[in-house]
Amino acid sequence: MSPTETDTAAVDAVVLTMNDRPEQAAALQSLLAQEGVDLRVIVVGNGVRPEHIPAGVTTLALPQNVGIPEGRNIGARELADAGGGGEFVFFFDNDAHLPAPDTLARLVEQARRHPEAAWVQPRIADPDTGQTVRRWVPRLRTADPDRPGIVAAMAEGVLLVRRQVFERVGGWPGHFFLYHEGFDLALRCWNAGLTGYYAPQVVVHHPASDPARHALYQRLVARNRVWVAYRRLPAPLVPVYIATWVAITVLRARHAPRTLLPWFSGLWEGLRGGHGERSPISWATAWRLTLAGRPPVI
Repeated sequence: MSPTETDTAAVDAVVLTMNDRPEQAAALQSLLAQEGVDLRVIVVGNGVRPEHIPAGVTTLALPQNVGIPEGRNIGARELADAGGGGEFVFFFDNDAHLPAPDTLARLVEQARRHPEAAWVQPRIADPDTGQTVRRWVPRLRTADPDRPGIVAAMAEGVLLVRRQVFERVGGWPGHFFLYHEGFDLALRCWNAGLTGYYAPQVVVHHPASDPARHALYQRLVARNRVWVAYRRLPAPLVPVYIATWVAITVLRARHAPRTLLPWFSGLWEGLRGGHGERSPISWATAWRLTLAGRPPVI
């Protein structure tokens, strides 16, 4: 029998750490305070042994930093191996904060109301300003962060995913290390006949920052965009997608031209290879994405 809205959902929460964020203690406390869900939590140390972890939380120390997507894959597998796996996997940044004890239960409620959605994303807002920055709104039109609906993108740091779907489509692309792993996962979920859902009435706090100031961000974003295109798009759309993002990036960089050198370095790195298996979405999926407001050329 499929779960109903009155069932207590089993949720596996995966948190990564490098022991470098003072907000982690509050993040874990807010997670452990959640009510109305059957919760298991694992903290995965990416190249470190997790420190200052509350009782009742599973820990796993990885010998090296394998990157965010692979660290999350490992954490999700570890909980599955330990007890069969919950109905949902909740990926949670260790500097985020759940502002109310029913936040996670409300996300589960939204997932159950939208069974066609492989994932549900809350509205992520800065705790001091209440601002939801552009990259946290999972659609092309970001002016209204309070508009709910079907989406084809995600903010990976605070996300509820159906475990059965997550495992069926292959989880995060571990070798991406950082950035755009969510778009790759989203395309596979859509190609499996599902969607994503944005539930802005459920708010989670996360400090706003600007990763674009780092050269590593520029390089990996460019490389991984190429990798997603090579892995997931029909062949005629690959050059269109890459050319579109070259044009967008050059336009955006007109006030910060120094960002172009690492970006084009990453672009060249992606074009040289390393993207892994190629399994493109169908043209029917491309059309569904277009109808949903996310044509797969941007």
